Amino acid sequence: MKLFRLVRILALVAVAGGGFTMFRLARPYRGFEGERFVDIPRGASSRGIGRMLEQAGVVRSQWDFLAARLLLRGRSLQAGEYRFDRAASTIEVYRRIGRGDIFYLSLVVPEGWNLFDIAAAAEKLGLFPAPRFLAAARDPGMIRDLDPRAPTLEGYLFPNTYRLSRHTTPEELCRLMTSKFRDVWRGLGDRPNAHDTVALASLVEKEGKVESDRPSIAAVFRNRLKIGMKLDCDPTVIYAALLEDRYRGAIYRSDLAKASPYNTYQSAGLPPGAIANPGEASLKAALYPAESDALYFVLRPDGSGAHQFSSTMALQEQAVAKYRRAIRKKVR
Repeated sequence: MKLFRLVRILALVAVAGGGFTMFRLARPYRGFEGERFVDIPRGASSRGIGRMLEQAGVVRSQWDFLAARLLLRGRSLQAGEYRFDRAASTIEVYRRIGRGDIFYLSLVVPEGWNLFDIAAAAEKLGLFPAPRFLAAARDPGMIRDLDPRAPTLEGYLFPNTYRLSRHTTPEELCRLMTSKFRDVWRGLGDRPNAHDTVALASLVEKEGKVESDRPSIAAVFRNRLKIGMKLDCDPTVIYAALLEDRYRGAIYRSDLAKASPYNTYQSAGLPPGAIANPGEASLKAALYPAESDALYFVLRPDGSGAHQFSSTMALQEQAVAKYRRAIRKKVR
């Protein structure tokens, strides 16, 4: 009887102890102010992870974390950086690390952004100062095999949404973006002359807001190139001003008259490199322009963003006059 009573007492103690442990592990805890980041390296032991969490004030004790590990078997703990900004139970913390719920910054790069836009967005996100990204993007070394003539990485920083850690460097971001470009480029047939295609695609991207227009815009530029006619592309004037840090938010006569290899009102042919980073649709348009004899285009007055294409100056002047009349009516 005494042995039976002893077993019952031990069992009750074990149940009580287990219940207390579960109560302790399920209680929210926060031993820090503001926010804490814990960067768990690959190969870290459970004890090592628990110690890091305790030192950061995320859990009361590393032993609590090890207890959660024993109770919640079957999960592999994931390496990465974790952000904590509120009270959480040890069980919740353990499950987060088991899910790999790591912290990342999301950098959204739309089609048509240039390296200045990307630099500003990265700085605003808190990744790194804009000048650091510009310095990295001005080194074309990582795409030399694709484009030996590229003056910078402009055109090869592919538009996409990038999930980045707080420790991402400008060089790592450039590598991610150019790697994405390579994937898309291979899907388009990996053509030999990337330089001219990407430069043309960047002009198409900046001019063509409606995707269905882009092959026709590419055709206009191709037709002009064939006959030695200047491209007269406004976005190249803006880019030339950006490169010289003199862009004032609009194009002025002085900008149009400014000598620059990027100013296609002054220099014939394509600019020395891309003026923005085109998406897949604009790359396709540059590779497969429409069958057209058009040499001009102007916005349609219907507000759709689509263009009217003309093969002669007389037709272009009529289209421009129609557009201006429509604009005047809207202003009244």
